[in-house]
Amino acid sequence: MGLRRMLAVAPMLDWTDRHCRYFLRLISRNVLLYTEMVTTGAVLHGDRDRLLSFDPLEKPLAMQLGGSEPDALAECARVVEAFGYDEINLNVGCPSNRVQRGRFGACLMTEPELVAQCVAAMSHAVTVPVTVKTRIGIDDQDSYEELAHFVRLVADAGCRTFIIHARKAWLSGLSPKENREVPPLRYDVVERIKRDFPALQIILNGGIQNLDEAEAHLPNFDGVMIGRAAYHNPYLLAAADQRLFGDDSPVPSRQAIIEGMLPYIQRVLEQGSRLHAITRHMLGLFHGQPGGRIWRRHLGEAASQPGAGVEALTALIHDGLPGPTTS
Repeated sequence: MGLRRMLAVAPMLDWTDRHCRYFLRLISRNVLLYTEMVTTGAVLHGDRDRLLSFDPLEKPLAMQLGGSEPDALAECARVVEAFGYDEINLNVGCPSNRVQRGRFGACLMTEPELVAQCVAAMSHAVTVPVTVKTRIGIDDQDSYEELAHFVRLVADAGCRTFIIHARKAWLSGLSPKENREVPPLRYDVVERIKRDFPALQIILNGGIQNLDEAEAHLPNFDGVMIGRAAYHNPYLLAAADQRLFGDDSPVPSRQAIIEGMLPYIQRVLEQGSRLHAITRHMLGLFHGQPGGRIWRRHLGEAASQPGAGVEALTALIHDGLPGPTTS
């Protein structure tokens, strides 16, 4: 059985680290999770255990790689597969200047033949799916014909799943944040790609804020990907298992999610991590709930104290959690 892609949480630099993913997995058993982007240089020359290790609970889990050299990407793909990831994703969507200087990310849309070579090398090196996350265009290279040409070449090289952010990117003049907000969303363009390439899995990304919007898009796509909305309001994922995946397991309460984090936090603290590095991902758990801001403030303050341990979180539970703790 292949990966079920109805809903995924986007790879987000500095956010979707292993602590974040463990936390999100306690909220949803089925949503596909992605790592932060890791460059080929980091995989080949860095501390692989630190960069690539994950808790088995995090699966299903995809690794996003950044790079543009086919041989290096193939070697990295072999390493990543050996660590046990379920998918390897190539970043062809990030528009930041730092990423451009490394000759990867969205700037690769100008070189579809190179992207095809990278995908072919990776696909031949591993048995897990190799996917591509991209934009609908960059700068003035934003016609539908250019996008379709890109998809066709990369698909012929072995990519069967494309995650398409339904905005073009400007490689200069806009910050990465502005590139997520200023270029208009063009869901119609991605819908046309799905119609013209029905054999491919097309996952829609960009601007999706909640499960209602995700469900509204699913008739037209093979799946949807939510980014910052899922980070700032992670509990929106709690109903995804039942609504999107047909999993009739009970929806976990916020208190159950916190209590589920306690053994993990204790274990990771004993390995030398700081409490704030873990709990910063939990600040949005009570987003939109009465007392949600108090939760953010108290958790942030407690976790930032020198030597703070798991008892800082248990004290917050003992003092009473904001809002109804059964939902």
